[in-house]
This record gives sequence, structure tokens and C-alpha cells, in this order.
Amino acid sequence: MREFIVEADGGSRGNPGPAGYGAVVSDAATGETLRETAEYIGVATNNVAEYRGLLAGLRAAHALDPAATVHVRMDSKLVVEQMSGRWKIKHPDMKPLAAQAARVFPPGRVTYEWMPRERNKHADRLANEAMDAGAKGEQWSQAESTAEPAGVVGGGAGVAGVSGVAGGGAGVAGVSGVAGRAAGGAGRAEAVAPSGPPGDAAAGAARVRGALAEGRASAEAAGSGPDAAGAAARPSRVVQGAAPASRVVQGAAPASGRVATSPPGGEATTAEAGAQAAGSGAASGEATDDADARAARAVGGAGAAPVDAGTRAAAAEAGGDARAATVVAAPGWAPADMGAPATFVLLRHGETPLTPQKRFSGSGGTDPSLSDTGREQAERAAAMLARRGTVQAVVSSPLARTRETAGIVAARLGLDVAIDDGLRETDFGAWEGLTFAEVRERHPDDLNAWLASPDAEPTGGGESFAATAARLAATRDKLVAAHAGRTVLLVTHVTPIKTLVRLALGAPPESLFRMELSAASLSVVAYYADGNASVRLLNDTSHLR
Repeated sequence: MREFIVEADGGSRGNPGPAGYGAVVSDAATGETLRETAEYIGVATNNVAEYRGLLAGLRAAHALDPAATVHVRMDSKLVVEQMSGRWKIKHPDMKPLAAQAARVFPPGRVTYEWMPRERNKHADRLANEAMDAGAKGEQWSQAESTAEPAGVVGGGAGVAGVSGVAGGGAGVAGVSGVAGRAAGGAGRAEAVAPSGPPGDAAAGAARVRGALAEGRASAEAAGSGPDAAGAAARPSRVVQGAAPASRVVQGAAPASGRVATSPPGGEATTAEAGAQAAGSGAASGEATDDADARAARAVGGAGAAPVDAGTRAAAAEAGGDARAATVVAAPGWAPADMGAPATFVLLRHGETPLTPQKRFSGSGGTDPSLSDTGREQAERAAAMLARRGTVQAVVSSPLARTRETAGIVAARLGLDVAIDDGLRETDFGAWEGLTFAEVRERHPDDLNAWLASPDAEPTGGGESFAATAARLAATRDKLVAAHAGRTVLLVTHVTPIKTLVRLALGAPPESLFRMELSAASLSVVAYYADGNASVRLLNDTSHLR
């Protein structure tokens, strides 16, 4: 039986930031390099990139000989310990990658060993080459690789420890067990704390757009076709060829969707401010008119219900509102005998005096009313919903800004307003009324913990995002049961809306930091009788322009 050595590595320039991985498959008996693979994967964390490298290396080994045994060597203590079964895998981004890696070879045919980072230079160089290529809008090519093996393949277990896995900044969202990599390799820039709220426009919209462009280039290259054969090979190496390495990692989705655009919860995290991973090098950007237009155009896209050609044509002539209304009324992908879904049209309340100041404003603060701008936004939302004509009931959070917004809309629709306490905003404790910068100055440790874990509470006994999610899930189930087959307008806040969308998508908690949600914006989620959900719309602000 053949035995392979798989050495893998991954890195992120920002954590999360532009990321890539590299993997090498060698013959355990001779040390000969049999295959190299690398890929730029868009914006991701170090740990996700490392898992993607592991998965790519295992799949490359399996393609060489499915009956072989494999010894994996990595400088990531986290991945080695988790895949060896000694550490639990808690982070939702890594669980599916670990599960995929565990299925490549039968149990018992793969062993894991940690090694010092300086002995993993071959895979590290490949990962850096992939990130360099991604920065130029290209994919890694083996034909242009300069990576060379770093010493003899195999050897002892090395010095046990966590070298190369040092923290890269407390509070980095999306990192489990290890906050990030310390600077030391070209592919791992040390995280720098942002000067303002990560969701603020000034915090780095240009960098985010650049990362998005790189991610799109990566995704397009990855889907361009089957493996290229017959590429130039080096002496003593059997290589995959010049095709993008993403074709080796079939079924592993690019991580470019992990770009942050705005945070969850409260006024400070409401418009553009708030809380992505502290210390993240990939700063978040503002919502633009183009983004809003794309969101409106995306209704009926991936995950949405099929609509016949006649309906599409009529909707196109009627504009964005008609398109949204058509999709909201569509039955989705569920079988026809399941009936119409319960459809929640999620309206965020209009602006309050705290909104433009980007202050935390949850359920434990001063409970502000709408400003004049907020009332005008509510009127515009009411006019648009009246044109759609699909809303059959209105349910509101008990807070003043949502009750006022709901009242304006319900009056236009000729409906009553029901109040549900489960739709209230998160309680931000001692942070209520403060800006993100003020919280960072006064409560830095609490803020970092809150950014890093959905179980952390704001200072002073506020509500964690995990507690908010549990409350929203119960409220959702109750409202779905009460409004089966109906379209209901829920007038609520940033965190509840993002949480409902997150739960519908099955996305991890840190996705709250990666959604933009403007004042008086509309989002739509449909819930089917079999328990499935479909996100139809997110952050539509076309009615405000």
C-alpha cells in the first residue's frame, strides 16, 4: 500500500483578508514531490485557508491513489488537534470543511502531525504565490511557481507547541480557538486595529471593493472548465498542470463571500458603523447605490422561486417594486401541494436622532422616536408597500421607533398593528447611547470579547447575539404558525432582521457583521411548510431614492 505525505498551509493577509492556500503531496518512501496545488480563495480567515489547504492536499492524494494511506503534516496546531479528534471543532465555518476532509479517505487511513512553521516552507510558499496571484487578479499557475521542497520529507514529530499560531488581535470574528497568525511570513500580515467602526464607510470601502473584485476573478477562474492536462512539469515532479488549483478542490466553495459590509445591531451598528472583527485587516465598506440596485435586481436569483417568462417580462416593465412583489408571491422551490409560504416582509424602522450619530440604540436605552427624516422614510416605505398590495398583516416591535414606523405604514394599508415583544432590538447594556469609538475607549476588553463570540454580552449585562438569536427563532416559529400562507410585514430593527436572514441562510453568527441594513430598508424571507426558508430580498432601499 502506498503512503503519501501531505503538507498543507494557508494564510490570510488581514485575517480575514485576501487569502490562499498551498498543499504538496509527496511519496513517503522516496520524498519525491508528486503533486502541488494552490489557490487564491478571496477573503477568508487564516484558519479557513488552512482547512482549505488540508482539503486540497487530501483530494490531490486521493486522485493519485484512493487506496493509499496519508500522513498529514501542518504547522497549524488548531487543524492538527481538531482533525486528530483531541480538540472540538466549534466554529461553524470550519465544521463543514473538517467534515469534508474527514470523508476524503476512510477513517484510520489518515494521520496528523504538527510541525514547526520553518519546516513547512514548501506549502507556505505555494500559499503566498496564490495570494500574490490573487492580488493581480490572476489564479496560481504551477508553471510559474518557484516553491521548492524545504528539506527531507518525513521525519519526527518536531517540537510540540503552538509556534506560528500566535494571536493576531483579540476579538477577531470568525476565528475559533486561535485569534490569528502573528506576522512573520509574507502571506500573514499582522492585524491592525481599525480606527473606527469596521462598518463605517471611511474604514475601508476601497479595500473591500478590491477584495470583492479579486474574489470574483477567483470564482470565475475556478469555474472555467475541467482540469487542464499536459502542462509543463518539473524534473522529478508529476504536477497537476497550469490550471487553477480550484479545480482540484472540487466542491469547496470560494470564501470570497466573507467580505464584510456592515455590522449588526443598534444605531451604532445600524447604518454603517458597528462591529466586525476587531483587528481585521479587511475593513468593511458602505452600502452604495449600486449595491442597493444589485440587491433589487437579485430578487428571483439564486435561492429564489422560479418565475415564468410572462411574469418576468411584466415585472421588468413595472420596475423594481413589481419584481419584488412578484417574487414575494411566488411559491418557491417547494412542491406545489405544500401551498404558499408564510412570507415575512422585514422593514427596518426609519431614522431616529441617534441613527446618523451611529450610536448604540437597543431595547435598554432611551427608546427614541423617529426624526423628521425617519418619518419621511416611513411614508415612502408605506407608499411602496401600498403599490405592491401583498401585505396582509402588520406586526411590530414594542419600541417607539418601530411602533411609529408601523403605524404610518399600517394607516396607508388600512391594517391594524399587532405588537410582539420578540421583535425588539438587542439590549446593549452600558453601551446604549455610545458610539463604537466610545465603547472601544471605555470597555475595550468587553468589546473585543463581544466581537469574537456570539455568547459574549455587552458591558453591564446586555443581551448576547446568541440570546437574541434564540429569542428570534422562537418568535419566528410562532409567527410562521400563526400566518401560514400569508404575507406579513414585520417592523423591527437591525439585529432582528439580520438574525432572521442569517437563520434562514444557515449562516454562521459572524455573518451579522457582513450584511448592510439601512434605515427603512426592506428584506424578505419566505418560510415553507417543510421548514425550509428562502431569502428573497435584502436591504432594498429603492423606495427611498
